[in-house]
Amino acid sequence: MKLLQFFCLVSLLILDVAFGVKHELFKRCDQSGFCRRNRHYGNEISKTQNKYYSINEESVKFGHSVITGDIQKSLNQSHSVRLPFTLEILENNNIRLQIDEDRSKFEFNHKLLQKERYNEAWKYAFNGIPKISKNYKVSDISNGQFDILYGKDEQYKLEVYTEHFEIIVKYHNEPQIIFNERSFLNVEHIRSKDNHESSLLQEELNFGSFQDSFKDSKADTLPFGPESVALDVTFQGFKHVYGIPEHADSLSLRDTTASEPYRLYNVDIFEYEVDSRLPMYGAIPLLVAHKPGVSAGLFWVNGADTYVDIKKQDRSVPNALREHIDTQTHWISESGIIDVVIFIGSSPTEITSNYAKLSGQTQLPQLFSLGYHQGRWNYNDEEDVLTISENMDKYEIPCDVIWLDLEYTDSRRYFTWKKGSFPDPERMLAKLNETYRSLVTLIDPHLKLNYEVSDQVSEKNLAFLDKNGKDFHGHCWPGESLWIDTFNPNSQEFWTTLFANDSGFAGDATNLHIWNDMNEPSVFSGPETTAPKDVITYGNVEIRSDHNIYGLTYHEATFEALKERYINKRPFVLTRSFFAGSQRSAAMWTGDNMSKWEYLKVSIQMILNQNIANMPFSGADIGGFFGNPSKELLTRWYQTGIWYPFFRAHAHIDSRRREPWVPGEPYTSLIRNAIRLRYRLLPLFYTKLYQSHVNGSLVLDPLFYKFPDNRDVFEIDDQFYIDGLLIKPVTEEGAESINIYIPDDEIHYDYDTFQKFQGLGDHRISTPLEKIPVLIRGGTILSRKDRYRRSSKLTRYDPYTLVIALDSNRKAKGNLYIDDGETYNYKLADQYLYLELNFVDNILNSEILEGAGSTGGSTKVEKIQIIGDDLSFEEIFIKQNDTEWSGSFEKHDNYYVVKNPNVDLSKNWSVSFR
Repeated sequence: MKLLQFFCLVSLLILDVAFGVKHELFKRCDQSGFCRRNRHYGNEISKTQNKYYSINEESVKFGHSVITGDIQKSLNQSHSVRLPFTLEILENNNIRLQIDEDRSKFEFNHKLLQKERYNEAWKYAFNGIPKISKNYKVSDISNGQFDILYGKDEQYKLEVYTEHFEIIVKYHNEPQIIFNERSFLNVEHIRSKDNHESSLLQEELNFGSFQDSFKDSKADTLPFGPESVALDVTFQGFKHVYGIPEHADSLSLRDTTASEPYRLYNVDIFEYEVDSRLPMYGAIPLLVAHKPGVSAGLFWVNGADTYVDIKKQDRSVPNALREHIDTQTHWISESGIIDVVIFIGSSPTEITSNYAKLSGQTQLPQLFSLGYHQGRWNYNDEEDVLTISENMDKYEIPCDVIWLDLEYTDSRRYFTWKKGSFPDPERMLAKLNETYRSLVTLIDPHLKLNYEVSDQVSEKNLAFLDKNGKDFHGHCWPGESLWIDTFNPNSQEFWTTLFANDSGFAGDATNLHIWNDMNEPSVFSGPETTAPKDVITYGNVEIRSDHNIYGLTYHEATFEALKERYINKRPFVLTRSFFAGSQRSAAMWTGDNMSKWEYLKVSIQMILNQNIANMPFSGADIGGFFGNPSKELLTRWYQTGIWYPFFRAHAHIDSRRREPWVPGEPYTSLIRNAIRLRYRLLPLFYTKLYQSHVNGSLVLDPLFYKFPDNRDVFEIDDQFYIDGLLIKPVTEEGAESINIYIPDDEIHYDYDTFQKFQGLGDHRISTPLEKIPVLIRGGTILSRKDRYRRSSKLTRYDPYTLVIALDSNRKAKGNLYIDDGETYNYKLADQYLYLELNFVDNILNSEILEGAGSTGGSTKVEKIQIIGDDLSFEEIFIKQNDTEWSGSFEKHDNYYVVKNPNVDLSKNWSVSFR
């Protein structure tokens, strides 16, 4: 019977390919007990204006940048609930507020679960224990208030109100963020089912408190009853907020007053819709707000099912000089504690940087992983894989990685190979390695019952448990399966053995890397296509509380296993599910998109929000996963996808083959040209990933990150910068021309023709199918490698081309990062170079900022190209190592070319144009 049910379910999922996402599989807010209760509570509190939460002033203690005390939730005149709070001033002028619940007097006799609220999300979301700042002053409590001044110049101030709990965060004496302004703070305290209704406040609902009524989750035991946490946070004067990925929606988040809230709950969602607040595969609960002069961020450190309501409230004052739009947010999580970090600064870049310092910067990937990845579900056998690789060479298309999806395994049992199709994986890997290509294989967390790996997981007590304490079984691709619990620290040692060179999986090949899919976790037989919420994870924690974190623990386990396998090489891991902190060990992609123009367009919006949330190593399936793109759409998608930091073509098993040579001419040549452009610009992408790794900067910048005072760019989400390149992909069918918005008065040059564009506002650009709309902003120096090679590693000994686009003041600058592209040797000072290139007063200087030597490849420059109006040089002189010599150049209409300047980037040098 179970097998029959499984096949029926798979049939329904296959039908989804034709009919799209099934809304009835996923809870709406009004079907989710904790969301409906909190929305109702907020609506009623707005009417009654009752205030139930206050600070017990006698409990407040002031320590070294840590303030502790108790919030009291008053149920009636004689009874209240104690909610211990901690308020910390962290480094970089960040504020952290935690509100827990004292459950010490409650008798909870569940034999498997701890009764305390889950409070360990931060251990996964933070990159270590956050550092406390000691740079603050605090006033005494007076008239129901105490104040905290902090910051180097005391530019920050907290006003904490005790009689009615409220916190106002000020920056330069202006209120920016307000906690609990609308009194939506709600901690559903633990209580028994018998006395629950008698303890309800008049604004509270009883819906779904002890019984889930949603059709697919009625079996949820809800052992703690209602235990949600919620808080309203107002961003005063901020009209625009961004972030909280993952959603297929606009960059600037929408008002949800009359719609579903944004939901953060990692699920396997087939053919997701665009313009949607539905949950998706990943969750990063970071929201960034911006207005001219000030940016702010809120990090909701909670791994449970979470809804975020957004309301744009007009506070306009007659005859005011500026708009007064507040963004009022309402954060609602099913369980856990309130743990929230606030960032405030002068720019959105500062917010993302400070968040990255707390959560960890993105990994520095191997160079090959920034190249072109070719995949589909599935390449049939070894011959198919090697033929794909050979065709890349035949059509002179650079490629770094071939991907194998589910069907390479024996009966969908991970860490095995289908012997009839892949008789000798080591031989196949060795053949790919002849051109320095890699193979990525799929390894998912669901493990088919009754084979060696799943048996060991069970025997070693490393599996999810059901509500009765036995191994949890559910259905996924292999049929009945169990799931490895990577919250369990003992799972790492076991997982590492499966990837070891002597494991029999792939021998000692060093060009095998791993794709972690379905790690939400996806459970076909579970409610909302995931695990039941009363599944138990390590530490006697319901997955209800750590659900959104699971995918991170899984791909981190894979990352650590590969580090052991390769010793000194950086692993590449792709994950579908992610949480705050995932950027430290994985790349992500936007999941099961569709071969439609609207999905091409929304991919840009989604990837920009991933960048804002400090997970820049992201991409989308080129051409769309489901369906068959037209030749025009496929071509335009490649022309867009070359700008994704993670650049992969992938397709569903039922889709037609669509490798670059399949559509024929002229499309094959246009796709090849786009891919080759990506490879020429790999030094740029690698430098941007290095900078993100070091300081948390974005790889792709939305326009408002570059021009934070220009209100006209705050909602532009179809353009972006990567360094000095302004990109506006063509995302409309049949578009022969587009408008590209230039956000300032600086000169911009067409990347191909060097045509000059200048002037704030829209500029019309012709976009026949062969045209990729790219402008170079004046003041930019780009580093490229222009020679065609079959893979990125083969470019190691190729020289560089420098492209200098002069600004209105005839200046330009840029950076370049160089290392061996694969090992951790970059952590040694003599194994990398970080350069600044600067053109001013007709002199180009190259200066080493960091590093000092061997990079394992060429550091020569073979060409310098200078673009600008009214250029007039008669001669050039080159100087390096105290030696000066004259060079030759070619003059063109609006640019010069210096050929073979014979300079070495590993030493400082200069070129004077006279």
